[in-house]
Amino acid sequence: MATKQRGRPRSFDRETALEQAMRAFWEHGYEAVSISDLTEAMGIKAPSLYAAFGDKRTLFEEAIEAYVRDFGGFVLRALEEEPTARAAASRFLHEAATKYTLPGHPHGCMVITAAAGTERSGDVAQGIRARREEHAERIERRIRADMASGELPADTDARALAAYCVTVLNGMSQQSREGADRATLEKIADLAMGAWPDGR
Repeated sequence: MATKQRGRPRSFDRETALEQAMRAFWEHGYEAVSISDLTEAMGIKAPSLYAAFGDKRTLFEEAIEAYVRDFGGFVLRALEEEPTARAAASRFLHEAATKYTLPGHPHGCMVITAAAGTERSGDVAQGIRARREEHAERIERRIRADMASGELPADTDARALAAYCVTVLNGMSQQSREGADRATLEKIADLAMGAWPDGR
């Protein structure tokens, strides 16, 4: 005998609602988006939002995971798949030019955009900072591996070079939000690669 379900069935598609929340955070950042903004974007009432996603911070964290899965994982994939740090950096900087200017989507990186104005939300700011630091650390490890193998000069400043890559990504994100197109970002990526030390 089937067990009778309690409560009313959910009257909206959770994944679609999450995608709309992600776009709102991506477009405006964490602090600028209110619960009423989210419910309007998601097409649901506040009680449904809280029941399905918890509070705003929990929804944001899930939206970040969805963004990384669908749009923002290209940096770590490049680091895992390319044979050298230089090849990985060239790939993720050029992929950023594409990802940050996708038609039909907010421009720039959601994680970078969301960081703006999060000083009042310490836990949120800390989580975003941890993600950015992870990228820098992963890039630095690949650079150090290439230094050890002789692919890069032994006197390369691995930490500074990794920080440079992250800074370029941040700048490309901001440029795209200010109207820079893919071709412009591609040129920025080309110029950035010119700063890499000569390999063997």
